[in-house]
Amino acid sequence: MLSSAPVFSSYSVNSLNEAKTFYQQVLGLSVTESPEPMGVLQLQLTGGHNIIIYPKKNHVPATFTVLNFKVKDVEATVDALAAKGVVFEHYTGEIQTDAKGIMRGNGPVIAWFKDPAGNILSVIQE
Repeated sequence: MLSSAPVFSSYSVNSLNEAKTFYQQVLGLSVTESPEPMGVLQLQLTGGHNIIIYPKKNHVPATFTVLNFKVKDVEATVDALAAKGVVFEHYTGEIQTDAKGIMRGNGPVIAWFKDPAGNILSVIQE
């Protein structure tokens, strides 16, 4: 029934301005702003995929990864993003990350970071 329906994903932030700056200037994504009644951002991603980011006054960040970017080289991407001020998460326990915040040897090579609203994003090795 829904197999041919166009799809998109969405999540909330507490500040559209901060989100727009982060996604556009730090991550280098194509971002458009919609003047809809509440206003939203639309991220245009590779492959024609779109993400809608909407403001929410009582925003609470998700406790899971909301967006994954497949990259050829996680370490090089982590270095480039860190140079732009992105702080990578460090985990201990079942998920262990190294000094750069990269998990290796327990599934795909992956590193997690947060947007200004606290939503968890990742870069993951292709």
